[in-house]
Amino acid sequence: MRPLNGLFPPTAYPALLVGLNAPDDAAVYHLDSERAIISTMDFFPPVVDDPYAFGAIAAANALSDVYAMGGEPLMAINLVAFPDGLGMEILTEILRGGAEKVKEAGIAIAGGHTVTDKEPKYGLAVTGLVHPDHIITKGGAHSGDKLILTKALGTGVITTALKRDQAHPDHVETAVASMSRLNRDASRIARQFTVHAMTDITGYSLLGHGHEMAHLSNTDFEIKFDALNWLPGATIYGQQDIFPGGMWRNQEYFNQWVQFEGIFTEAQQGLLYDPQTSGGLLIAVAPEDADQLLAKLHNAGETAAVIGQVKSGNGFLQVANN
Repeated sequence: MRPLNGLFPPTAYPALLVGLNAPDDAAVYHLDSERAIISTMDFFPPVVDDPYAFGAIAAANALSDVYAMGGEPLMAINLVAFPDGLGMEILTEILRGGAEKVKEAGIAIAGGHTVTDKEPKYGLAVTGLVHPDHIITKGGAHSGDKLILTKALGTGVITTALKRDQAHPDHVETAVASMSRLNRDASRIARQFTVHAMTDITGYSLLGHGHEMAHLSNTDFEIKFDALNWLPGATIYGQQDIFPGGMWRNQEYFNQWVQFEGIFTEAQQGLLYDPQTSGGLLIAVAPEDADQLLAKLHNAGETAAVIGQVKSGNGFLQVANN
């Protein structure tokens, strides 16, 4: 998109509230004083073997962008790539997994498009709705805010271990449950408090998406390594160096904005750059609201934790291991 920015100057599209000035989880278009449309899409190849689970995960991942903007989805459209010769029963299960997850979100799949490709891919284009005054972007964190992460980390190493036939079934089951969990409840709860910024943690890892939030907010983030929750098996596979290729790309690019304080093993650093699929929400909340927000998230069944705080700065992340 960056090479095309000159074609769409923000001043020429004043109704496009989010999408041209700074990157965010979704585009937002102003309709009237009460409504703005959220538009997003995401799709990817299978991350697990079970077609139904893959469909559910991909759908939850696409819906998450709407929740991260503080909105509610209205409808979804299927995006499908599927190889010739692969059994239609597999495609049926992928679509069923996605459809049932969309139904869980309280909306319908209104259509879709399918192309032939060498590798299966599935996801959604999602349309949502948000009040123009209540949009939550990446770039609003305030110095002094507490950082809350709503899901445990580690989906990248676990799904990579699965691809290498090295994953324990219980670890895969827990990871699938986490990836399939909608961020709807966490977003709705967050909106009850003074939340200044929010994003979902996906392919750029905790540190990558954390940098995006910090940079767009003109702040630095302090993150405590020992405050992070990890999915069962994640640290084991990290110690075995079972990382997806995206981890190395994340590390190579985002390392310039990360400062490690204390002793970190290579595995611990790798886990922080591990690409996530359908991860949790990273929330910058006013400090006086943090404890109550965390308690409500826990009561709703979220694996949430206060993982750090925001301070004035220029987009850097200080990660401490004390």
